[in-house]
Amino acid sequence: MLYYLFYPLAEQVHLFNLFRYITFRSASALVTALLISFLLGPLIIGWLKKLKIKDTGREDLPAEHRNKVGTPTMGGLIILAAIIIPVLLWADLSNQYIQISLAATILLGLIGFYDDYLKVVKKNPKGLVGRKKLLGQFAVALLIAVYLRFFPLNPEYATKTSLLFFKNVFIDLAWFYIPFVTLVIVFTSNAVNLTDGLDGLAIGVFLFAAAAYAIMCYITGNFKWAQYLNLLFMKGSGELTVLCAAMVGAAMGFLWYNTHPAEIMMGDTGSLALGGVIGTVSVLIKQEILLGLVGGVFVMEAFSVILQVASFKSTGKRIFRMTPIHHHFQKIGWSEQKIVVRFWIIAFICALVALSTLKIR
Repeated sequence: MLYYLFYPLAEQVHLFNLFRYITFRSASALVTALLISFLLGPLIIGWLKKLKIKDTGREDLPAEHRNKVGTPTMGGLIILAAIIIPVLLWADLSNQYIQISLAATILLGLIGFYDDYLKVVKKNPKGLVGRKKLLGQFAVALLIAVYLRFFPLNPEYATKTSLLFFKNVFIDLAWFYIPFVTLVIVFTSNAVNLTDGLDGLAIGVFLFAAAAYAIMCYITGNFKWAQYLNLLFMKGSGELTVLCAAMVGAAMGFLWYNTHPAEIMMGDTGSLALGGVIGTVSVLIKQEILLGLVGGVFVMEAFSVILQVASFKSTGKRIFRMTPIHHHFQKIGWSEQKIVVRFWIIAFICALVALSTLKIR
């Protein structure tokens, strides 16, 4: 909104010319998201406590985790507000990249909110039945995939994706593009959800992923940088930098309250939306394969569950003491803080390596 309000006045007031620069608006979005988190945090935490909207826990969790029972949940409301409001203020809302990403954030956030609502308000410990939750995620992801297939933002590369480590080499997925995009978004949404098990873990890992994609979005939307690094230039995709910067600010602000011992948990309201939007961004800039590296911790968490289930069903034996894998480390005696910080370090390394591959082509 501020973009539309002040940018047209640039010819009369030179200072407003700043609004044409993505870097200025991205920095402003980050700071705005941070301030919204700081301002809304105590209000929403107090409101949730008053309504007794709190985590009910699960019996199969490690003993250390049971101490979190009673902590307010649905903290994703803070995150969503801290992402959506800055984007509405600072981004070019006529940009399709922004429209699609915002739609993914809001729709998946609503699915997560309904799940949390059933758990903590309706006192249904299972929340939204797994298959129904997946159905909702698949519906949103499929909607995005079909739209991008038939109304591509870059028609020449409509069904293609970039191949890691190779310059100007693309894989044409043809009709497999729709299921591919759908799976990327759903997998990432659930991977973040699975990672959200310890104080500050998921939001800290997400922060590094969002920062990495902010850089990649800026590069793919800048012709000179894209040409220099042999990346596909996606006209208009640079605007996603504003969204990613808002996600970084929202993550930093939420981490202030979510760090150990957490004052609030994000719940599915936040985790499903965050995973979905980072998956959507990767799809929009044709860096889906790189997402596996950027979100290495999320992938590790998700596959630990897949391997555990596959092993138990086929052999009757478990590979890990408990999954997702962060609970395995709790079971072998690692403290919660040690696990979280070490996973943050891995996430930072993954993001750094992913960015370095942009030059290795």
